[in-house]
Amino acid sequence: MAVKHVEIERKYDAAADFAVPELTVLPGVASVSAPETHHLHATYFDTADLRLAARGITLRRRRGGTDAGWHLKIPAGPDSKNELRAPLGRAHVVPARLAGLVAAYARGAELRPVATLETDRTVLRLLDDSGEVLAEVADDAVTGRVLDEGSGDAWREIEVELAAGARDLLKAAGKRLRKAGARKASSSSKLGRLLNGQIARPTAQETGRQALARIAAPAPTAGDAAVAYLAAQVEALLAYDPKVRLAEFDAVHRMRVATRRMRSVLQSYRPVLDRERTDPLREELKWLAAVLGEVRDLEVLRMRFTERVEGLEGIGEPAWLEELAKQEQAAYRRVNTALKLPRYYALLDALEALVADPPLTARAGRDATAELPRLVVRAWKRLADAYDGVAASEDPELTRHEVRKDAKRARYAAEAAVAVLGDPAKQTVKNAKRLQEVLGGYQDGVIASEHLRGAAERARDTADAFTLGVLYGIERCEAQAALDRLEGTWADIPAPAF
Repeated sequence: MAVKHVEIERKYDAAADFAVPELTVLPGVASVSAPETHHLHATYFDTADLRLAARGITLRRRRGGTDAGWHLKIPAGPDSKNELRAPLGRAHVVPARLAGLVAAYARGAELRPVATLETDRTVLRLLDDSGEVLAEVADDAVTGRVLDEGSGDAWREIEVELAAGARDLLKAAGKRLRKAGARKASSSSKLGRLLNGQIARPTAQETGRQALARIAAPAPTAGDAAVAYLAAQVEALLAYDPKVRLAEFDAVHRMRVATRRMRSVLQSYRPVLDRERTDPLREELKWLAAVLGEVRDLEVLRMRFTERVEGLEGIGEPAWLEELAKQEQAAYRRVNTALKLPRYYALLDALEALVADPPLTARAGRDATAELPRLVVRAWKRLADAYDGVAASEDPELTRHEVRKDAKRARYAAEAAVAVLGDPAKQTVKNAKRLQEVLGGYQDGVIASEHLRGAAERARDTADAFTLGVLYGIERCEAQAALDRLEGTWADIPAPAF
């Protein structure tokens, strides 16, 4: 099983004659441990075209030191990486768990050795007055070799990694090292420095960055706004993929939201995006959202009922709640199976291709400040028409569900315009979200009630039946309360004003 922790560190390049300065002057540091030396040998794995390195991800098998084994590092923010570890195992066989966590990037391509690093490391630990380790300073003499080319490089690098210390210690240590002659590292990873010019930024990522830059410049186009928003959602989907595979809290929800945002914008922004390419993608995004939705719905129910049961005195965990948790675990297994399918990899390829070479229409070249309000207002009008149709509907409950989906579409259409239209678009997002949440409160209560009714039919004893009845009453009351707020909420929400 992979073991995970968050690595927070900064790296500095140093000359061969660099002398590590006195570090007890740093805030909170009472003493520095005696130096420890290690010889480390690391083999780095990637695809032939370095797809992991292009995303700042490193996968290595390292011998020597106190943490020998397989290490997978995935960027998690400034100076931070999520690091997952596995035992040494076999030299050229990537542990299945770690290989799975980078599958969205490798997409079936072989993970093979691409480089080796030999490091002579001297470690100093920064201690507080109780002896607790606040940070580690690693002084590394590195020799690297690119396997296919046989080329190599050698350099000296200083790493400061936080342990129990605060981020201000990281900043102070960096300032101290720079004053002594060190420089901010040219790369966030040793592998990145060694490979240097061989790593190409993904085309879709670069196109998204360029579109985002154009939005901030004078006269952005409607196409710029659409591409920048879609690129951000593709990045979000990829970022949450390994978190979903690890079953991290809220990861399924966030990955599902990214798919829904893309699908909604592909519909709302049809006038600026060629439907011939986007409509098939919408169907595949619908499939992925459904796969994630099964887990999310069960996850929401389990958390909802667990909180309800904990609020009832003298009630232990009912058997039906344990069964719900088992259903959720089974759904997670189905998600993990789906995320290994060629269909999923093909969707990721298609999304990146869409961003890298967006199918823009003639209207996409129009001024975004003129075109985007039309698209947002059109999405809002669809929402208003759907809401007006509830009263005359033969199935009001189904129609309300459609209204909720239209509220999400209007919200995401406005979200995509925020970078250009500013506060008016933000207000539209806020208003659509208000309506969506009221409708969501009603829908969640209805779904929860239906689940409880089914569980009651299978209840094993009177205690479970009683608990289910109490919870059913609570859910029906909350659903009705949300429904009672609906008309007033809609009446209080103005139409978009641009």
